[in-house]
Amino acid sequence: MAAPWEDVLRDEPAIQEAASVAVDAALLEGVLMRTEGEPNASDVVNYAPFTLLPSAVPTVLFEQAYAVQQDFNLLVDAISQNKEFLEDTLASTIKVDDFTAQLFRIHVQVLEEGLAQSVFLGINRSDYMFDCGVDGTPALKQIEINTIAASFGGLTSRTAAVHGQVLKMLGKSKEASRLLPNNPSKGLALGIAKAWELYGSQSAVVMFLVEEVQRNIFDQRCVENELWNRNIRVIRKRFRDVFEKGSLDDAKRLYMDGQEVAVVYYREGYVPKNYDQQNWEARLLLERSRAVKCPDIATQLAGTKKVQQELSRPGTLERLLPGRAEAVTRIRATFAGLYSLDVGEEGDKIAAMAIADPDQFVLKPQREGGGNNLYGEELRQVLEKIRDSPERTSYILMDKIKPQPAINYLLRAHSPLQVSECISELGIFGVYVRQGKEMVMNKAAGHLLRTKAIEHADGGVAAGVAVLDTPYLV
Repeated sequence: MAAPWEDVLRDEPAIQEAASVAVDAALLEGVLMRTEGEPNASDVVNYAPFTLLPSAVPTVLFEQAYAVQQDFNLLVDAISQNKEFLEDTLASTIKVDDFTAQLFRIHVQVLEEGLAQSVFLGINRSDYMFDCGVDGTPALKQIEINTIAASFGGLTSRTAAVHGQVLKMLGKSKEASRLLPNNPSKGLALGIAKAWELYGSQSAVVMFLVEEVQRNIFDQRCVENELWNRNIRVIRKRFRDVFEKGSLDDAKRLYMDGQEVAVVYYREGYVPKNYDQQNWEARLLLERSRAVKCPDIATQLAGTKKVQQELSRPGTLERLLPGRAEAVTRIRATFAGLYSLDVGEEGDKIAAMAIADPDQFVLKPQREGGGNNLYGEELRQVLEKIRDSPERTSYILMDKIKPQPAINYLLRAHSPLQVSECISELGIFGVYVRQGKEMVMNKAAGHLLRTKAIEHADGGVAAGVAVLDTPYLV
């Protein structure tokens, strides 16, 4: 999958000059992050890491990823409404994984009280790699689907312009004109705006629920500004603010500082370290409210790795999407091999298989945010330790995807410029809005390409491993 700039990669002076142009272009376009030293201050910022040149992506696989996104939106929504499926699928996991168990307890409590929420908003991102099979033909294989706090829709909206500038400067204007326009921040804001509108109160606000440490604030601001442009008021609060100042009225309307909240957009709350006792209480308050949660807790559970593994079992997709045979076929075509480590004969066999040949697999815990998966020798050691313990049910096993590496330069602040062998991961953003039983919006909202050097097995941009990229279709 070679992109048409192999010649440039060997021209050291041209690369040095292009890197300098690229960094200035990134700063001009607003491809920015706060610094590690001052993660909550915007008076010193730097560019978010990105590739010097766009990476080649096979057109047919890119189009396949877009074509299946609405199907995945429907699937996530169907799972979130299926209490029995979530209960059965997560039964073994919640015995050994406290975080998933706590989410599940809130889910059950809210259902028992009766859902106050009638409008549902999903913003997800389905992530893929290009697996070069035995014959070398690349195939689209899903890594995971993120149903909470799927990030970089904002910054990736600004990255193509940077790569276009670099290509022009390198004398490749024709190639620059082929880079696709991409604006997920607009698509995500459209979904939030629709949910806000259906909530039905002109004076209500959208609340971004944000982390204590906010290095990636500009990514969120891109979406936020799209909402302000529609005259939708946005507030930014943390869990502790909700705990201290959040309240529900008799109709379960949510208030923050006296303002009614129509939509809660989570950019926080996806890993155990986001929670202490107060934060769990704040989460419960939000879930019990009438406000549109993005995601509601059932949709967050729909994104767990255990659910991903269960979906690959024969007949499961058909049960969740009855009468949608074509959607089922499109979804199933993206699945890599997924295996259960549940206690019993099947799980024993799978564990033994992985221990015998650890380089063929990835061991995944029920966690979001990148940097959690285990590979190779580390996978073998962990599995040997937990093979006879119920703890193994908190993981799933997946075939390791083997993409074809390509050469690129990864630009990071305060890092030397050096060539790397890289692999890429394509994410497609999906947005849907449901009112009662009626699907009001269902669309693919743009894409995100992230690239990392092959020595890093796992981790995204926020984890400091991958960098932002732009697909160049070949």
